[in-house]
Amino acid sequence: MSGSPAGTRPTLEAVAARAGVSRATVSRVVNGGSGVRPALVERVRVAVNELGYVPNQAARTLVTRRHGAVAVIIAEPEFRIFTDPFFAQQIRGISRELTVHDSQLVLLWAEGRDDYERISRYLTGGHVDGALAFSVHNDDALPTVILRARIPAVFGGRPGWPGAGRQPSVPYVDADNRGGAREAVRHLVALGRRRIAHIAGPADQTSATDRFDGYRDVLLDPDPALLAQGDFTEAGGAAAMARLLEQAPDLDAVFAASDLMASGALRVLRGQGRRVPEDVALVGFDDMRSVAEATDPPLTTVRQDIEGMGHLMVRLLMRMVTEDTTEPGARTPGSVITPTELVRRGSA
Repeated sequence: MSGSPAGTRPTLEAVAARAGVSRATVSRVVNGGSGVRPALVERVRVAVNELGYVPNQAARTLVTRRHGAVAVIIAEPEFRIFTDPFFAQQIRGISRELTVHDSQLVLLWAEGRDDYERISRYLTGGHVDGALAFSVHNDDALPTVILRARIPAVFGGRPGWPGAGRQPSVPYVDADNRGGAREAVRHLVALGRRRIAHIAGPADQTSATDRFDGYRDVLLDPDPALLAQGDFTEAGGAAAMARLLEQAPDLDAVFAASDLMASGALRVLRGQGRRVPEDVALVGFDDMRSVAEATDPPLTTVRQDIEGMGHLMVRLLMRMVTEDTTEPGARTPGSVITPTELVRRGSA
């Protein structure tokens, strides 16, 4: 293979000369344009490989109006992002799908006011084609920051912030949290359990409130002593389980709104001499195998396709980027609710 002289960077003109086509033809091929005959496309690609040509990103952006990067924003502290396997799975799905679209992932997280200002400057600075945001809390300023940037955006989870109901054009990807919770509690009822407790997630996140609603759909008017608030962490689940055992020592089942909280609950139950599932049946939510299959006994849980939801978020966003839904009158793609499935293991 013969390339350009050492120390020089191949140009678009050099590729055009090697392929025997016009500069405009090379530009269309390199930037993904249409209207070029397959034979010419192949000639350009061969010339690109022979010369080792790499498109100038700044020039490419001028032509395509694309930056080749997407901001992934998580509204949680840094330590949660790097310790909670949920985020690892979702980011993996997003990253793999972005690779398919030849786009880079730019990870941002929002903990406080300074972060929001930094994110706002970044999003409005023309660095990314769009944004994906998840783990958004109902009182979070992040949605306003993203929407004011006027870039395509997709949210992970049903929007619950003030005014979200008046913004039907904001697409999101979520699991059937309420339906999955109903299936979990019905399973416990079918096992003959009558004192079924619930460890809820944060009240300011729609995934948690939807799972709590699913629990109440089955039990209708549960005893308040059977309810405890958690925070989607293992420590939060353990603390909630300890409170439940004080409030309702006769409980015989627990539905925890996440696998991590179920793992913490299991640790407390065993520490207090309660056998699982003989004395207390336990069901989680997520089916994060690094958690669910590592517990003893393995955790019965509601499976949501965490990585698959990451893929879907990217696909929705790329449709918006391609169709330029920021233009007045443009239509945005609809939101997606993915199904859940009860995975039965040893804990219930």
